[in-house]
Amino acid sequence: MGLDNKTAARRVLEEVFPANDQEALRDLVSDQFVNHEAPEGTPPGLQGITMFMDILNRAFSDQHWEIHDVIAEGDKVVIRCTHSGVHTGEYFGLPASGRRFAYKQMHILRMADGKGAEHWAVRDDATLMRQLTA
Repeated sequence: MGLDNKTAARRVLEEVFPANDQEALRDLVSDQFVNHEAPEGTPPGLQGITMFMDILNRAFSDQHWEIHDVIAEGDKVVIRCTHSGVHTGEYFGLPASGRRFAYKQMHILRMADGKGAEHWAVRDDATLMRQLTA
């Protein structure tokens, strides 16, 4: 039996992203994954989310997603969390600063067959950028 939706969604942030575990990501995210927050030009499907996981892991060490709330209804899972770490590599053209950061995020995932199928998010990117450049 597969993981329940809440457990699968949590696992992506708590285990898979910090470890840059592409194999585990394939087990938890659909090949046809739609990231509604991805910038224009991002590869579609699993390839796009794998690319972002890799970007985060090259830019940030000691990454952690502290989960504050997980709410599930039907095929949707909502996660409220704080992403933190240390800026030790280039991040979208911004050179490593060595600064610690922590900023809030909200994610909504539509799950299908135990895997993430669609994603929407609200992230406090302004706070992240202030912390990386202050």
